[in-house]
Amino acid sequence: MSKSARQSRPRALILSKRANVFYIEHARVILMDDRIVYLTQDGGDIERFFNIPERNTAMLLLGKGTSITDAAARRLAESNVVVGFCGSGGSPLFGALDIAFLAPQSEYRPTEYMQAWARMWFDEDKRLAAGRTLLLERLGFTRQAWSQNPEHRDRGVAISSIHADAFETTVRSAATTTDLLLAEGRWAQRLYGELARAWEIEFVRDEGARRRESLADVVNGFLDHGNYIAYGYAAVVLCGLGISYSFPLLHGKTRRGALVFDIADLVKDAYVMPLAFASALKGDSQRDFRTALIELFQEKNVLDYLFTFVTELCAQV
Repeated sequence: MSKSARQSRPRALILSKRANVFYIEHARVILMDDRIVYLTQDGGDIERFFNIPERNTAMLLLGKGTSITDAAARRLAESNVVVGFCGSGGSPLFGALDIAFLAPQSEYRPTEYMQAWARMWFDEDKRLAAGRTLLLERLGFTRQAWSQNPEHRDRGVAISSIHADAFETTVRSAATTTDLLLAEGRWAQRLYGELARAWEIEFVRDEGARRRESLADVVNGFLDHGNYIAYGYAAVVLCGLGISYSFPLLHGKTRRGALVFDIADLVKDAYVMPLAFASALKGDSQRDFRTALIELFQEKNVLDYLFTFVTELCAQV
């Protein structure tokens, strides 16, 4: 491609303002006529192709039976689009597997946030303080989101002030990361219990079970699916800011991608959890749920929120 052609390309939107998240399966992603397109592979004589506006795309999930050319991968990297390989429906093919993300290898991503994060991470007291900040933000954001949810108002769903205050007190007094994780686990169980009561579902969280024998199984499947979409959003934020996934605040010190889980938790309780229960009761398909969640994330400016929180946390620490 000529230098003039490269210079004439429209500038990409900043990551926090991008509108599109795509999931495709049984297709080929290629670069054609200086555009990213995907071609359906349905066995017909005529292949149909569809444009992917990469300059306004934050994340591209490639499901089963999908391939991508090196030219397309290079263009997506230039546009700072995070590409993930996943199983059917946007979730891992096996419960133990995480989405494998291809992070753009741009030399021009910022370094200041990674440097600030590293200074914090190697100081145990500061890392613990950042973990407290993360959980307190998660508490406040979830309470706000649930209070504004119209379905919650109709069903009388509310977060108990007693439980919320107890969680906040425990987080503020936690002396170790283990204390924070225990408090987080109890908090999540209480939220599941409140939603199960409101929707009248006998529910036990069973991550990665991949069954559809009961309504609870459908909820668990939607939770798995939604959580991985949230991980994708978190990966977009960390990649855009140049912060390594290997510096978690709470989760898995031995798992390379654990910081993705930490950041995704900010929106999982607030949006993924309630929508999983509501969609299951409506009889939604995995596609319906995925579309509704992505639209909800866009409506609530989730990318913008996560970018703002992480950059402010870097400034604080």
